[in-house]
Amino acid sequence: MVELKAWTLPLIVAAIIVPAVAGFLVAGPALGLALGAVVGAALLVVAVRKPPTGPIETAPASDDRRRVLIVTDREIDDPASIEALARAAHLEGPEQDAEVRVLAPSTSGFLDRWATDVTGAREEAQRKLVVTLAALSRAHVAADAQVGEEGLVQAVEDELRSFAATEVVLATGPPGEDPEGERAARELFERLEQPFERIVLGQKTRA
Repeated sequence: MVELKAWTLPLIVAAIIVPAVAGFLVAGPALGLALGAVVGAALLVVAVRKPPTGPIETAPASDDRRRVLIVTDREIDDPASIEALARAAHLEGPEQDAEVRVLAPSTSGFLDRWATDVTGAREEAQRKLVVTLAALSRAHVAADAQVGEEGLVQAVEDELRSFAATEVVLATGPPGEDPEGERAARELFERLEQPFERIVLGQKTRA
């Protein structure tokens, strides 16, 4: 549920009424009603898209086994990144016993979403998962994979409804190159109740 501050209601009312009145004065009732409808629809979209702030619920576990959810929006195949990922998820060594799932959100463009054509986005996410799982296998980490809904946080929310992860690891690009990853990292850190780790891929280190 989206909570509104007491002072926001008058601003919302004014945001709807002022354009409508201005349109009415300039060009008559038709423009006034049209402007009011457009502004009202825009405010509704903003309210719907406002991210929730409560904890992300996780499905109950049937046993006490470790379950690690690795989330990434890119393929991971170079040995250094795989090593960093395994270290962050505490999956080093062949004796580790954990159920590991790699989750990649499908990312489609505006025109694809408008045309409800998300096939290409899902295929690209599947390709990233195949590459990442092959690299993890070479590092002796067994995992399965899942394509999630668009957006890192939304994909995590949906996956945790059925996958009882005991810890979550997010792999993103550098802050300047991956703003969505930055936003997702902040939100997941605040909303996840289980341990959360974030690694940054492709970040240059100083010599």
